[in-house]
Amino acid sequence: MGRLKFQSPPSPVHVLAIDDDPLVRQLICDYLGDNDIQVTALADGRGVEAMIAGERVDLVLIDLRLPGDDGMRITRRLREDFDLPIIMLTGRADEADRVMGLELGADDYITKPFSPRELLARVRALLRRSRAQASVADNLARLRAYRFEGWELNLRRRLLLTPEGETVALTNTEFNLLTAFLAAPQCILSRDQLLELSRLHNDEVYDRAIDVQVGRLRRKLQTHAEAPQFIRTERGSGYVFTAETELVR
Repeated sequence: MGRLKFQSPPSPVHVLAIDDDPLVRQLICDYLGDNDIQVTALADGRGVEAMIAGERVDLVLIDLRLPGDDGMRITRRLREDFDLPIIMLTGRADEADRVMGLELGADDYITKPFSPRELLARVRALLRRSRAQASVADNLARLRAYRFEGWELNLRRRLLLTPEGETVALTNTEFNLLTAFLAAPQCILSRDQLLELSRLHNDEVYDRAIDVQVGRLRRKLQTHAEAPQFIRTERGSGYVFTAETELVR
């Protein structure tokens, strides 16, 4: 009779919370802890990079108004060195801080005083989005290119070639957007899905920015008047990439 094998339970999500207010730290630890999330709480940013390098951290919560080495500088350093979801904590009136934090690479923000339930919802939503992006990135790492209607998007060289073999220059956002379309051909993708998959949130914070980027991508795929229209608008739903795609490994 074979021996039964027991798998260890999955490790809980680990959140690093940095805030100089002990009441805020306690609130975060208590509420997230009650919802099976491990929290390490720090009063300042000293040693943050060494800690993240030494153990698994799934998400960072950071107050942008920290004394001394403020949250802005810490956020910028974390974004340069680590690929971690970051939620910033700001005052209700600090719009300039929120904009600056997003420009420095934070993924989301929540204003103080905040509801613990909203904080939990934002943490879970950002983790889901981060995992979806990681899954897409893992799948893309196994592919060399996508082909459609004679076109080729080389993923490793980040090049788009026309059927005539000419190179079409793409911005990073356009490349990510086209990759998202090619990964789900003939499927309706909502604006939110395209924002997440193209990582446009790092550059723009308004949903309608995706319409501008889709328009620019369409023009680059429309090399002449008779060329097919690859991206179709589904009114009220999003967009569909109409061509069949071939995977090149």
